[in-house]
Amino acid sequence: MATLRTACPFDCPDACGLLVEVEQGRAVAVRGDPEHPYSRGTLCPKMTHYERSVHSPDRLLTPLLRTGAKGEGKFRRVSWEECIALVARRLQEISGADGPEAILPYSYAGTMGLVQRSAGHAFFHRLGASRLERTICQPAKDFGWKAVMGSTPGPHPDTVLDSDLVVLWGINPVATSVHFAQRVTAARRRGARVLLIDTYANHSAAIADEVICVRPASDGALALALVHVLAREGLADEEFLRAQALGWSELKARVLSDYSPQWASPRCGLVAAQIERLARELAAARAPFFRVGGGLSRYGNGAMNVRCIVALAAVLGAPGREGGGCLCSASSAPAFDLSPVTREDLQPRPTRLVNMNQLGHALTELRSPPVRALFVYCSNPAAVAPDQNAVLRGLAREDLFTVVHERFMTDTARYADVVLPAPSSLETADLFRSYGQYCVQRVRPVIPPQGECKSNWELFQRLATAMDFEEAVFRKSAEELIDELLAQPSPWKDGLDRAALEAGRAVELKVPVLGWQTPSKKIELLNPAHREPLPRLLESHADAGQLPLRLMTAPALNTLNSTFMEREELRRREKAMTLKLSPADARERGLSDSAQVVAFNALGEVRFILEISEDVPSGTAVAEGVWWIAHAPGERTVNALTAQRLTDEGAGSTLYDNRIDVRPG
Repeated sequence: MATLRTACPFDCPDACGLLVEVEQGRAVAVRGDPEHPYSRGTLCPKMTHYERSVHSPDRLLTPLLRTGAKGEGKFRRVSWEECIALVARRLQEISGADGPEAILPYSYAGTMGLVQRSAGHAFFHRLGASRLERTICQPAKDFGWKAVMGSTPGPHPDTVLDSDLVVLWGINPVATSVHFAQRVTAARRRGARVLLIDTYANHSAAIADEVICVRPASDGALALALVHVLAREGLADEEFLRAQALGWSELKARVLSDYSPQWASPRCGLVAAQIERLARELAAARAPFFRVGGGLSRYGNGAMNVRCIVALAAVLGAPGREGGGCLCSASSAPAFDLSPVTREDLQPRPTRLVNMNQLGHALTELRSPPVRALFVYCSNPAAVAPDQNAVLRGLAREDLFTVVHERFMTDTARYADVVLPAPSSLETADLFRSYGQYCVQRVRPVIPPQGECKSNWELFQRLATAMDFEEAVFRKSAEELIDELLAQPSPWKDGLDRAALEAGRAVELKVPVLGWQTPSKKIELLNPAHREPLPRLLESHADAGQLPLRLMTAPALNTLNSTFMEREELRRREKAMTLKLSPADARERGLSDSAQVVAFNALGEVRFILEISEDVPSGTAVAEGVWWIAHAPGERTVNALTAQRLTDEGAGSTLYDNRIDVRPG
């Protein structure tokens, strides 16, 4: 038996190191790598027994061609050669008849590897297809950070170990970043106080000293009211602000005029005295550390919410204190120029941009030309994209040619004309970085490809050959592309232990210390380059809604969006596709615990199993996780209730910005 190193490939900020026990070409056990600088040997419940996903009897191992109606899931086995020839021919026919923009790729973060995740980009750029605006996750959060901090890297996550007051704002690290949760627990053991600010008492309430439940989309209002108290009572770090920031006098005047705790109280659902107490506690801390999640950015005012919180941290002087700071992301994106993989230069001309959050609109309403071919890889849009009913109507079109590259028969794969078998991360070569820590790890296959699976890169190489694309990039191997990415000069790679990297170990990149990376070289509380120069209140889409409950589509503990739904034991741990309501809201509707209920709005209806919980405030409904329809109580899942509207900046999803009501089911 051999023990081989690799990395977790999934969309999580931790990017854990894995040790895989391999016997006769089969993974028999997966455990954490104790030598990984960040994850240090522990795994989340999802990756424990990852070998069960890799060797699942439900894996797709051969190419399939549809024989039944779309959505029925009936296919016959065919050869790769037949499938590649068919796909190439149909793409050429559609391109010839309607133009290449009638072809739409759809992919996201089914793997986070730099090569395999981006493997289709060069092909579709060369083809001249429509481009996909990949903004379903947290572009609004990134926008909010950059509006104040520019391209300044986030603090190292280990900084929190020296904090005396940790604020988990709009994040559930026990479910989404278990190794940061471990660091928070360690800081708490050292004497730090931990506050959780969220819309309900999520799983991370267990590691917090206090939970502060705010009304959905009111995070920016709370942050501005806290700044008001700091300004009014002389609690801002004036010395830090004079030396390191621009716009404090302007922001101070605005918050003192407009954003008092009394103003914020009805918006946030907190009493004014509670807001004042929180402001004083933040000001009294030696080194407050804010960890900001993505959930609070998924409203119509999401970018502004984040901008207000980042500004609050700056007013406290947190970024200038040892153990203090504000961590939105620890992205090492500047370390790698992905253009050798993505090859935007191959586009014959600029093509239209289709936002991935508006796939339903693209498939049912887009014209000039209409979308006539959809190519899905590294994603399951039938489950995860907003407005599920519109998406499924589009996928059901008989005139839409759909190709899906997948490991399992997902909701999306059931609508495909051609299904191509995809490998697990244990079967491919790739290069991983993170958005929650600063390690990089090169991985090679630890087991052979299962069945007839082909990696993303191999798939698009085959298609490029079939379509007579002659560019050299399509003849390079994944290993050669990884070599190119690692060979690029960058201060992030200075002193990188290349031998350890080649041996499969995770190695920490060197974060350049260059001061505040903004145009002014200061923290920009006032940013005249933006249409909103100062942080201010923005309303969310659902603030004007008529239905009584705000729906939170929150992360689950045992699954990751729709990923891992193939694992029965993980579904059992989640118990059922539940909707959480407060006792008061359940009582008002005559609903009983564990009963089947129907959540509804103008977009659709979804059946859930009701969970009555004291952890959920009145007026809020919580649905954790994204279930497959095959395992749901009814015929739709949570995204049948979420709209295709976008965030204020960044063109992100507003998955948290929807209203519903609930009736007996």
